[in-house]
Amino acid sequence: MNDETVGPARAPEANRDAWLVVPLYNEATVIRDVVSQARATFPNVVCVDDGSGDRSAAEAAAAGAVVVSHPINLGQGAAIQTGLTYALAQPGAEYFVTFDSDGQHQVEDALAMVERLRAGEADVIFGSRFLDARTRPGAIKRVVLRLAVLFSNLTSGVRLTDAHNGLRAFNRTAAASLRIRQNRMAHASEIVEQVGRARLSYAEHPVHILYTDYSRSKGQSVLNSVNILTEMMYR
Repeated sequence: MNDETVGPARAPEANRDAWLVVPLYNEATVIRDVVSQARATFPNVVCVDDGSGDRSAAEAAAAGAVVVSHPINLGQGAAIQTGLTYALAQPGAEYFVTFDSDGQHQVEDALAMVERLRAGEADVIFGSRFLDARTRPGAIKRVVLRLAVLFSNLTSGVRLTDAHNGLRAFNRTAAASLRIRQNRMAHASEIVEQVGRARLSYAEHPVHILYTDYSRSKGQSVLNSVNILTEMMYR
């Protein structure tokens, strides 16, 4: 595994104080491109292979990511916690971005969020697809996400427009305060609650979520919506 190879440059040297944390599960067909595109801007990427049954780990490593592996599938929350723990231990790490492995997140959004952290605007920047006119979730997913926002706003004291967006940026203080114990979809609500309890400052940033034929073919939109509702009820 080589974490020094950098793709086509877009000011990557300026971002060596930032780490992308990418939970990874069975995304072998897309993860090499996702990592390569990200590393043109963010040279430091850690992918947490969460018990994949395909070549996800090898493809991520070939693109230059550091790969940390779970021997079995534990869930996205567990993968994020593992990735943050690894990234926090790296010299010079000051900013941390959770970034999906399926190609739905945009690197330019992540960069804008980190730049807002550098400017001292907040401890945490949450991505919001509902602040970006280009993002069009399906009807079922839109309803579920709105319910998740209502639940999160009521229980956490943190007021957001999009509580279950996987694109988030943290400064070191915020990242070090997180202790994610909800391994699966409920981790998103848990992160928001911990931000509220720690009285961390936060802001939202409009982000473009690219719903591709690939992601739709995996049935992620409806399945994740059901998972969100179920885990919110029983966590």
